[in-house]
Amino acid sequence: MPFDEAPGGSRPALSRAVAVEPGKFAAAYWGRAPLLSRAGELAGPEGFTDLLSPAAVDELLSRRGLRTPFLRVARQGKVLPAASFTGSGGAGAEIGDQVVDEQVMRLYADGATLVLQGLHRLWPPLIDYARRLGAELRRPLQVNAYLTPPGSQGFSTHYDTHDVFVLQVDGTKRWRLHEPVLADPLEKQAWGGHADEVGATAQGEPAMDVVLAPGDALYLPRGWLHSAEALGQRSLHLTFGVRALTRYAVVEELLALAADDARLRATLPYAVDVSDPDAIEPELTETVEALRDWLTSVDPADVAARLQARDWPSARPEPVSPLAQLDFAAGLGAQDRFRVREGLRWRLAEDGPDHVVLRLSGRTIRFPAFCAPALRLALGPEPVRVGDLPLDDDADRLVLARRLLTEALIVPTG
Repeated sequence: MPFDEAPGGSRPALSRAVAVEPGKFAAAYWGRAPLLSRAGELAGPEGFTDLLSPAAVDELLSRRGLRTPFLRVARQGKVLPAASFTGSGGAGAEIGDQVVDEQVMRLYADGATLVLQGLHRLWPPLIDYARRLGAELRRPLQVNAYLTPPGSQGFSTHYDTHDVFVLQVDGTKRWRLHEPVLADPLEKQAWGGHADEVGATAQGEPAMDVVLAPGDALYLPRGWLHSAEALGQRSLHLTFGVRALTRYAVVEELLALAADDARLRATLPYAVDVSDPDAIEPELTETVEALRDWLTSVDPADVAARLQARDWPSARPEPVSPLAQLDFAAGLGAQDRFRVREGLRWRLAEDGPDHVVLRLSGRTIRFPAFCAPALRLALGPEPVRVGDLPLDDDADRLVLARRLLTEALIVPTG
């Protein structure tokens, strides 16, 4: 799906986070440069309190039984031990790592920053929006919220190994950005390995020095140095972290496939001194030649299958309501309508002359071959009436639709 296309033809979720057309964002900013978007330039509701508000933060901290690691607390750039803000939930919930609201309040009042983590799994408006945005970007997202007291800075200058969309919800925050000391860092290349370079670069003139007010948004490519400080009032902002899929990941999967090549599995010479560059040089030359020869025969389908297995489990489709789903299936009729579960990833393939298999994240489901047209319609982008499935009779249509419902591949239309 291209950047300028949203599921179901609705306004792109990206338009709430960037003020340029999706195509321009993809060409000029994605993975390349920061982008500041002011509240008046963005589409959708004014501000972001529909996604998360200070009142919602209070509810999460006090009434939802929140546990670690869904909350981190940082002060003066250091993460505090979980024991300083967690304890037992009391009678009937004797779990020792539940957030204790009064302890969190005291730490926050004393200048600590609260980081609510994994909100794409916890808070319904963010579950829905993160799923839509992730579907447009075709990348998994993680959503955190940062609540910072007035005049405080939660973390020192650093960089992330994923792209970030920052949405300012409440209060104001000053962001200082510096160009990368390591372009496009991988997840295993965290900023701590370049702490001296990061610290030195942070002393220089920033490439961007901006204050975000409620409703403003900022996009940061991975690797860009940043620090943020709340000004005269508390600050609440959301970060949408976008996990990168890199060419290095392609290399990793190629190397995994290379295990099938006998030349590359060959043992090094007897008693070779691997610390001696002269001894290793001929082996290195032969290995590179063998690898080059093998790469010319790689089937892109094999690489795609490995990348699919790596990528698909990282994002979940929309939530299913188990009781409502089963009730709908039990009372299903030919006039009922359904749609594919948003965010579901699937691929249909032949399995001999009589069957097809539906490949999903972590499982496959087998069907008679004559079901293929009905499956493609049922799992397509538009809602479907059970009676319109291209099968011989309503009995077959109901059997297939009920199976898709109980397998959680489709959901009732509203």
